[in-house]
Amino acid sequence: MTAGQLAKLVEQGLQLVGAGDREDLRRRLGQAMVRLQDPSIRVIVVGEFKQGKSKLINALVNAPVCPVDDDIATSLPTIVRYGEPASAAVLVPTADNQAGNQAANPAGDGGDGSIERRPIELSELPALVSEQGNPGNSRKLAAAEVCLPRRVLTGGLTIIDSPGVGGMGSTHTLTTLTALPTADAMLLVSDASQEYTEPELRFLRQAMRITPSVAAVLSKTDLYPDWRRVEELDRNHLDQVSPDIPLFALSADLRLEASRLQDVELNAESGFPALVSHLRNDIVGKAQRIQRRSVSQDLLSVTENLRLSLQSELDALENPDGTPQMLAALEQAKTEADELRKRSARWQLTLSDGINDLIADMEYDLRDRLRRIQREAENAIDQGDPGPVWTQFSAWLEECVAAAVSDTFVWTSERSQWLAAQVAEHFAADEVSLPVLHVSDSGDALDPVDQMPGLDPGRVNPIQKVLIGMRGSYGGVLMFGLLTGIFGMALINPLSVGAGLLLGRKAYREDKETRLKRRQGEAKALVRRQLDDVTFQVGKQLKDRLRLVQRTIRDHFTEIADEYHRSLSDSVAAAQKAANSYAQEKEGRIRDIRAELKRVDALHRAAEAVAAEVAAAGTRTAAGVG
Repeated sequence: MTAGQLAKLVEQGLQLVGAGDREDLRRRLGQAMVRLQDPSIRVIVVGEFKQGKSKLINALVNAPVCPVDDDIATSLPTIVRYGEPASAAVLVPTADNQAGNQAANPAGDGGDGSIERRPIELSELPALVSEQGNPGNSRKLAAAEVCLPRRVLTGGLTIIDSPGVGGMGSTHTLTTLTALPTADAMLLVSDASQEYTEPELRFLRQAMRITPSVAAVLSKTDLYPDWRRVEELDRNHLDQVSPDIPLFALSADLRLEASRLQDVELNAESGFPALVSHLRNDIVGKAQRIQRRSVSQDLLSVTENLRLSLQSELDALENPDGTPQMLAALEQAKTEADELRKRSARWQLTLSDGINDLIADMEYDLRDRLRRIQREAENAIDQGDPGPVWTQFSAWLEECVAAAVSDTFVWTSERSQWLAAQVAEHFAADEVSLPVLHVSDSGDALDPVDQMPGLDPGRVNPIQKVLIGMRGSYGGVLMFGLLTGIFGMALINPLSVGAGLLLGRKAYREDKETRLKRRQGEAKALVRRQLDDVTFQVGKQLKDRLRLVQRTIRDHFTEIADEYHRSLSDSVAAAQKAANSYAQEKEGRIRDIRAELKRVDALHRAAEAVAAEVAAAGTRTAAGVG
């Protein structure tokens, strides 16, 4: 069933709900219609700097949408989606939501009204999305958007070119990870110059815990004759992470040349047809199946709620003698539904206790990771002079802290999803949709943390060395000069000068050791203060986001409980009204109810057919048939 046919079923559902007072059901179907009308399937392209991500996207859509140059690095996410005619825009956070928007809304949907879309010329795009034209995203843009009339982008496929996950700043890793919960799939790009590095594999493991739909791309195969050997090594690495990750060896230059020459064989040699097939069948197709399944479940839920009150009224009209028993059963069910809505309900307790436990575990996890970093840093400081290498040491500490924070965010995201599933188990429905949780929308978590302060490099110029030595040698010259004066020697003589040199050298060494100990102490204090600042800032942001998760889960399941309670209340009211109806009114009302039930049942069967079709398609895909 196509999205258009599914939209017609949703319209039928809206007509059945009508202009009555079931605003909750209308809202659910309205949200389903919005999802159908905006079938955006987001694929984020990630990788280290200069691995060929931008050229890969250009070759995929056969257009220079992302700037490519040896000296240019992407500093801003670029969103490429279908649109006619071709156009470009930048997405700017509104004044009241400047902080954190790039992480919180990487797809630039602007659904919360916090993003302003400003059209630009396509020629202006490179200057806005590159590190050269917009260093460190100094213009404070959330993203750039390009719309192109390309067949590969039909069906809702949206490709996002992300900044590199390393190299120019370790915070890029955290920013990219926080974008993954809003993406349907991820492409990890690494060129054929070498096998996967440890940072790439680390990022891949983290990403797999957030989004299971991951594919790997080996780029620039035309530049490296031994790319097949690198492909074999990369395949071995991927198998250790997850054997299901596909690997595509590609050449963007061959793809672009094949497109220019309209050469089918050259295009096949570029490796892109396999990637395009994967995007269409495995990513777009899977996302569409999930969307159809979600909408079909919304339709089933709405029709079941509508049918409950209609069937109760019909039973009361057709079987007046059984009305008291039916009312008693409905009242009992209504009481149970009312208990479900109360704060004392089991799911509310599970949610409240789960969030409190999660906050405590998160704080412990973050502190434990940072304390291990602190011990490692202090051991490194004790082994040498931190002054001359302080810049490199600060960069290392920043990378370790960013990695630790990333791990904590990923772990917290997993626990949040697990908690939502635990709460859902308290509901009797076979299909209870889980809310979309964005606990990982925290790319700005390290922004409030100040840069590592500077440290005295410990350099002593020659004049200072002489002064230190002279200060130590003065006592030796005087003491030995006076002692030898007893024997009639001058105050300054070879013995006193030699003693002065020895004591001066000793004084210089002691001063050097004292300076080293002082720098090591200062370095340790700076490390402790920096990690304490990270713990304070990141811990606060994580708590805020977990409380947001709590409100999201609470509101989501409260809405489900309210829908059920409202349907039972309507059923009781309808049955009571039917019991008091006159015989002449009953006949007409029975006809109306039966006609209404016929339409509801028809929509219910259509929704069941969609759910069965989606399940069958998923089974065929899993078996490798579809």
